[in-house]
Amino acid sequence: MTIPTIKLNDGNRIPQIGLGLWQNKDKSEFDAAFTAAIKAGYTHFDSAQAYDNEQFLGAAMQNQKREDLFVTTKIAVQHFGYNNAQKTFQESLKKLQTDYVDLLLLHFPVPILRKKSWLALEEIKKTGGAKSIGVSNYTVKHLEEMKQYASVMPGVNQVELHVFLQQPELLEYCAANNIVVEAYSPLAHAKDMDNQVVADIAAKHQKSYAQIMLRWCLQKGLVVLPKSVTPSRIQENMNIFDFELDAKDMQQLAAQDRDLRTCWSPVHVP
Repeated sequence: MTIPTIKLNDGNRIPQIGLGLWQNKDKSEFDAAFTAAIKAGYTHFDSAQAYDNEQFLGAAMQNQKREDLFVTTKIAVQHFGYNNAQKTFQESLKKLQTDYVDLLLLHFPVPILRKKSWLALEEIKKTGGAKSIGVSNYTVKHLEEMKQYASVMPGVNQVELHVFLQQPELLEYCAANNIVVEAYSPLAHAKDMDNQVVADIAAKHQKSYAQIMLRWCLQKGLVVLPKSVTPSRIQENMNIFDFELDAKDMQQLAAQDRDLRTCWSPVHVP
């Protein structure tokens, strides 16, 4: 099966589904998840310095053709700053056992240091260390501020986004500014797995509750990053390309938005 891709503002393409690697810190569990993901057809893997598993991904990737994979990592908040970001990125490359990443993100809009850190990412992109660069957890305010200092705007903004946290204003802004939105925690950390509307739509399509939530993200034009270490779930999360939610489904799901945040919130970050 060929995974659909979305074109970024620099011309590169990103697979529309990726395996989220947050909290995946046990090597044998990691290896089993990676093997299951490759078997299921995943090519896109989303890591970060803060996840403490870049070295596991680097080792696992050695049995694959590097050019067939799409690898993301993120600069951790404690490594922000121009020199610091560049230095720690080199350490990330060593752990990942590769000379480039497909996507490099700033993990959070850290006050004061985010400007210098972005300039470091621009330099890394220029010299080929990252094919594309972007940000994570940025609000409209943070993205708008970037126009004052960025030579290139981010290709991606990775944020918490799901049926219960739809962020329409942010989606509209990113679409207007040619920034692709990646949805992390697309299953809302299982915080609301008994919503009747989602359950009814799942029954109608003979799909699981999780598959409906993931399919909604796809149809909103998002890149979706479900996280799992369970091989059967990893496979199930990939089986979302063989059906479509109709206009009524999408309308009903739109009404489920209730601003449910399950992760760190950037809303009050100046």
